[in-house]
Amino acid sequence: MSVERLQKILAQAGVASRRAAEEMITSGRVAVDGVVVCELGSKADPGTQKITVDGQPLPGPETKDYWLVYKPTGFVSTVKDPQGRRRVVDLLPPEVQGRLYPVGRLDYDSEGLVLLTNDGELAHRLLHPRFGVPKLYRVWVAGRPSAMAIQQLREGVVIEGRRTAPARVHFKGGTELRSKLALIINEGRKREIRLMCEAVGHPVQRLLRVAMGPLHLGDLPAGAARRLHPGEIEALKQAAGLISGCKPASLGVKKSPRATGSRTDGSQRAARDERGGQRDRDERSGPWGRDGRTGPRDRRGQDGQPEQDGRQGRGDQVGRGRRGGRDDRRGQTPKPSGRTRKRS
Repeated sequence: MSVERLQKILAQAGVASRRAAEEMITSGRVAVDGVVVCELGSKADPGTQKITVDGQPLPGPETKDYWLVYKPTGFVSTVKDPQGRRRVVDLLPPEVQGRLYPVGRLDYDSEGLVLLTNDGELAHRLLHPRFGVPKLYRVWVAGRPSAMAIQQLREGVVIEGRRTAPARVHFKGGTELRSKLALIINEGRKREIRLMCEAVGHPVQRLLRVAMGPLHLGDLPAGAARRLHPGEIEALKQAAGLISGCKPASLGVKKSPRATGSRTDGSQRAARDERGGQRDRDERSGPWGRDGRTGPRDRRGQDGQPEQDGRQGRGDQVGRGRRGGRDDRRGQTPKPSGRTRKRS
């Protein structure tokens, strides 16, 4: 096996999450070949060196497991809780073997998607903002945010002395008493969304996480859990950059037509661009165009000849001229169209 960082080795062995493994190292609980290692970034080869935690050797490689849980309010997103509160791991079925750890945390009063796994490397990449895996939240706030408040959330607000990273925020409707927002963030700071909304004067009343990268909560009931399908695991690893392949598309949120402070919807812009492009293609494809097909500006009768209604296409020189003449500018008399009415 190759040389790896100690915290990564511990996480892959299922001893603890990557963050918890770092705390184990700095507290002097990890030793390599009998020598205590306290410095983060230290490396070792688990294939040739003896690594111990609290004097006990690392367990053998364990099978990776991945579970999706709908955490209701009133549960904590930790493996241990000194206060004895209900934990998100208590929602797993009894047949789950080994220790699984939540990827990220949801507040005690928040609900929604929580990923539980013993894949420490995947968990680290899903949480670290450097890898840019987005998380989608539905947020109900007090009052109706103004356009300025929405823009502040998008650009970032200062919480606890540090500005938040830019976020995607969309107004989904509401009243003067309560409104619904959709937020997509890449960070994972403690109580970040609640503090962001409080900073702009609209405290959170309900917070629901519905997606993490390509993984969606779907119709899973509150308090339920299910094992991830192989396709979902592969998509998560692609999003985190662990395996090659087409990276799944980033989360998208449809804007409400009543969106506060939002610009013109992207789909409307795309439709206008497409209509403009179609007009250009039609004009280029007239009787003198590159492809020789008739464009909509070249009006022809049933027999294929231009209609004598006083209008003419861009390349059609037959018909009534500016001075009212009926002869072709080339000196030829046009053949009457099947649709041309006989003039008296």
